[in-house]
Amino acid sequence: MTTTGTGTFTVLRPDAEATERPAFAPAGHYVGGRFVPGSSGALTDVRNPALDTVIAGVPSGTVEDVDAAVAVARQAQRAWGQTTPRTRAEVVNRIADIIEANQEILAAVESANTGKPLATVEDDVRNAIDTFRFSAGAARTGTTMAAGDYAEGHTSVILREPVGVVGVITPWNYPLLMAAWKIAPILAAGNALVLKPSEETPLSVLKLAELLTGEVPDGLVNVVTGRGSVVGQRLADHPDVALIAITGSVGSGQAVAATAARTVKRVHLELGGKAPVIVFPDADLAAAAAGVRAAGFWNAGQDCGAACRVLVHESVAEKFTALLVEEVSTIVVGAPGGGADVELGPMISQRHFEKVKAALDAIKADGLRIAVGGAAIDGPGFFVEPTVVVDVPEGAAITRDEVFGPIVSVETFRTAEEAISRANDTPYGLSASVWTRDSDLAISLPRRLDFGTVWVNAHLVFGAELPWGGFKGSGYGRDLSSYSIDDFTRTKHVMLNHHS
Repeated sequence: MTTTGTGTFTVLRPDAEATERPAFAPAGHYVGGRFVPGSSGALTDVRNPALDTVIAGVPSGTVEDVDAAVAVARQAQRAWGQTTPRTRAEVVNRIADIIEANQEILAAVESANTGKPLATVEDDVRNAIDTFRFSAGAARTGTTMAAGDYAEGHTSVILREPVGVVGVITPWNYPLLMAAWKIAPILAAGNALVLKPSEETPLSVLKLAELLTGEVPDGLVNVVTGRGSVVGQRLADHPDVALIAITGSVGSGQAVAATAARTVKRVHLELGGKAPVIVFPDADLAAAAAGVRAAGFWNAGQDCGAACRVLVHESVAEKFTALLVEEVSTIVVGAPGGGADVELGPMISQRHFEKVKAALDAIKADGLRIAVGGAAIDGPGFFVEPTVVVDVPEGAAITRDEVFGPIVSVETFRTAEEAISRANDTPYGLSASVWTRDSDLAISLPRRLDFGTVWVNAHLVFGAELPWGGFKGSGYGRDLSSYSIDDFTRTKHVMLNHHS
């Protein structure tokens, strides 16, 4: 690499003996409870972004590979869809047990494939376990209306049925966790699935599939690796796939929805975000700065809910900015194995690294002031300094475009009305946060913000019981909570005539 950092941040790297490769799953698609070779014989390289080295190869999936997996899933779902909620809950809980018993290996595989620090991958694995635990319980509690006589002389029963086979497309930023967010409710609702992981980060999902062998009925969980333009496109187009669920970019979601329309299948979209953080003058500024440090740079900012756009009241902007810069200056950048203090890892790939660098170049070309960071760091690996851009004017590109990297912008506002208007002036509607001690603002403001999740005096805090999803360009459908299980079911009304 020819770029270098500013000298403020360096990359902590492991000793050579600390870079031992974990045990990856066998090469192959996972179909019907076993690994099978791809029909084309072609492989896609999988790289470690902290070192920019090839660590594995996975099959480049074809339409024929998808068709074979869907046929297996369809056959398995027929019996699974007839099981009781108790049976489904037992299987989903068993998956949680397996992940819990294999936390270290799953974390090691994920870290090697994504470059994530240990603290981040350990959190991902813990939350994956909790997602399966919650879904197991939720499988046994329905959300439909009670049976009753809603028309004279007739008794109505509302059934919730599985939709059948679900196609799943997961992203590269949280490979294992986003798979868990889909697999758990899909199985709990009585469906089978064919999952396409990102071609850049398939290894932890394949490892999970290996660990599930013999523990989950064959054919319920299938994994086909490959490119979205082939594997994802076929899942969206396949007539036997009843619903397609994707977590990814807006462009990917648009392509999936357009393809799915041809077979009139349901679509579940969790797409991009540009989360505003509104800081009022009465807020605990130190807590707000620490909150942005955590939520803006978690997973190197590669998070659709990242606290990446701060709107701070002009009367406290100088103080808040100083606190934020001080906080961000202490972030420890490093590769997996670089030490327990490492917080911020690399960008996922060369392509994404170049995109983030281009965003930094555009910020500088626009004449915006970078208070800390602002550059890439010498390799190996795709590391970018945690960056804070200040004195950002209204309408600047950095306030609207999702960079998906360790860059936080700071702009000011004068009135609550202005803050609301500017926060909502974005094509995204995934998440936002409000920082204030004023109880009236804390209650009233979230109702006026056009985002699926609004935190007050917090940001990027999740619970398996709570729904996650957005509005506008951020998509529709809900992950987590009982709403996610509802998303993967269909309702059927059965009406019984008393006099027949």
